[in-house]
Amino acid sequence: MIHPSAIIDPAAELAEDVCVGPFTVIGADVKIGAGTVIASHAVLKGPTTIGRNCQIFQFATVGEATPDVKYAGEATTLTIGDNNIIREGVTLHRGTVQDRGDTLIGNNNLLMAYTHIGHDCVVGDHCIFVNNAVLAGHVIVDDWVIVGGYAGIHQYCQLGMHCFIGGMSKVTQDVPAYIIAEGHPATPRMINVEGLKRRGVAPEDIRQLQQAYKILYRKKLMLKDALVELHAIAADNDVVQGLVDSIAGSKRGIIRD
Repeated sequence: MIHPSAIIDPAAELAEDVCVGPFTVIGADVKIGAGTVIASHAVLKGPTTIGRNCQIFQFATVGEATPDVKYAGEATTLTIGDNNIIREGVTLHRGTVQDRGDTLIGNNNLLMAYTHIGHDCVVGDHCIFVNNAVLAGHVIVDDWVIVGGYAGIHQYCQLGMHCFIGGMSKVTQDVPAYIIAEGHPATPRMINVEGLKRRGVAPEDIRQLQQAYKILYRKKLMLKDALVELHAIAADNDVVQGLVDSIAGSKRGIIRD
């Protein structure tokens, strides 16, 4: 299962059925779970933990030290969950001791070609990053987020669950849950209706989210006043409560028109 031209450090830990392609390099302190397949010419450095049934394609760099100028060689980590697809040329950097010390990627994510996940980022489950999507350091991405091609996310931003970032967008503030954002800088466009339909969200919940969107972005209210109205809707709707929670958890402030 391991090509003879691959270079694997004796201190790496690979499950018995891991496949490693030609000319791939796996360093010390790399742990790889069962069923994971690594193509040719990939570079994996540690400390890095990779879960089960992942696919890592050629020329990906996984677990490299961050270029952040604060980094001074500390033994920070990268943790990757199960069933992730990491396509060609993806770069995933370890954390820094100034933050969480770990870059964390959850389960069932698709990272298309040349995606970059910077140091200390946290990515949830079922996310899609289209070609050349870039997360700077310290970014938090909730579950079911889609980031379009060539989009860039500023340091410390948060992307709420089920939000959609349009291609070539520049995100400099937090994007609340369920919102489609697009532009340079990114601004809110609408609720991610099609994405929510595909995930089985009830039509009435989607309608309530659309009402919440109008309160938040179309009534021209101050945020504190909009939240008063949103809390009234969220009291009887857990989906809208998710939108309210994502706004309450914002540290950089949410995108506005």
